[in-house]
Amino acid sequence: MPDANTLAYLMLAIWPVVSWMFFTKMAPARALIWTVLGAYMLLPPVVALDLPLVPDIDKDAAAGLAALAAVLFLLRERFGLWPESWLGRGLIVLYILSPFATVLTNRDAIWFPGATLPALRIYDSLAVVGNQFIALIPFFLARRFLSGQQAMRAMLVALMAAGLIYSLPMLIEARLSPQLNLMVYGFFQHDFSQAIRFGGFRPFVFMPHGLWVAFFAMMCFIASVTLFRIGPAAARPRYLIIALYLLVVLLFCRSAGPVVYAMGLVPVVMVLPRRVQLLVAGAIVAVVISYPLLRGLHLVPVDEIMRFAMGLNPERGASLQFRILNEELLLNRAAERPWFGWGLYGRGLLHDPMTGEINVIADGGWIITLGTFGWAGYIAAFGLLALPVVLMAREAVRQPSAALSPFACAVTLILAVNLFDLLPNDTLIPFTWLMAGAVLGHAEALRGAWKTAKREESVVALRPGRTVI
Repeated sequence: MPDANTLAYLMLAIWPVVSWMFFTKMAPARALIWTVLGAYMLLPPVVALDLPLVPDIDKDAAAGLAALAAVLFLLRERFGLWPESWLGRGLIVLYILSPFATVLTNRDAIWFPGATLPALRIYDSLAVVGNQFIALIPFFLARRFLSGQQAMRAMLVALMAAGLIYSLPMLIEARLSPQLNLMVYGFFQHDFSQAIRFGGFRPFVFMPHGLWVAFFAMMCFIASVTLFRIGPAAARPRYLIIALYLLVVLLFCRSAGPVVYAMGLVPVVMVLPRRVQLLVAGAIVAVVISYPLLRGLHLVPVDEIMRFAMGLNPERGASLQFRILNEELLLNRAAERPWFGWGLYGRGLLHDPMTGEINVIADGGWIITLGTFGWAGYIAAFGLLALPVVLMAREAVRQPSAALSPFACAVTLILAVNLFDLLPNDTLIPFTWLMAGAVLGHAEALRGAWKTAKREESVVALRPGRTVI
């Protein structure tokens, strides 16, 4: 835990009060969005409140719990935990309860001459189960409050506004180096060498890493591009200016991946019809879900990919090569306990055989999940995130184009690209779960409307014709 100042812990502690103010002054949908998004933007990364008998409360947990408290005790609203599909229900159960199996299969300590990785205890499973449930709170709440078309639009507007708000500290750090977290909260959240890229600095602001900031900037840019395409004619010049400005901000983040995502998404959002947008999102998710299996079977042409990256940029190519080589090592480690993983305390990583120090780096969210919770954990987490996109793609096939909301299409695309980014990075954040819950709720509403229309068509077809005598 970093040596954070008092303000860092105070901000975590008062976020429920901030959330309460949001819910008293805004509509529930907007309040939920800003509770989650504001915490991600402003609260300190890495640090957490260590309270007795409950999981540690970091910025992600603070956002979810604050929103849950406001919904239950201020709005006094009830919401369902279970999706309509049995697959979704099964994935939720597996996501929350699979840590028990991870603990039961990791009751052995791992010994090195200079260190010991402890055996897992039942207490560990209780803590992880608590964390798993807390992680799903934005998912549950978004399914209830953000499934409508106007709520989807509110998410895009909030992203655009958040990008404008965050652009100033981002540009300051891009010019002067990332210092704001050190100045405000008393510590730097990562290795400073990671901030130096392409002859300048990556902004970190109050997020875990510059990659997180760049991906956030990409989401804000795509939201503004969407509003430019489908907004009212009078507002389009303003949206265009904002989109161009946010593109400049994204470029100053100095991260190649989010720029590539943005360049790929812009023509999809600007040119393709809604039905095709959703099918593109479904195809992206299909790649994500199948990637670990293909990697394990050595069916991904990693050598050709590395050579291509080296040809484009030797520095970035070397970085990709380093990641892929580490993935190979971690895949071999995960294969030793494939079903439920190695559990906590870095047991799924590789260590120096004498000192026990970690000598490998895990970057991708998929390999971290696979090594920690095995295939059960991977299928549960990535299945829950992918299911809404798959259901929306299914609705795109059978729904008329007019029934497909352009706002929902854009959120679905952003969610799909966020899942794709979990292959090279671990950028799973509460806003990802928020988008997933919103898209799931919207897909369920579309399916409900489609089934109702089909029933009405059947009734009309069976109704006897009238005759005049």
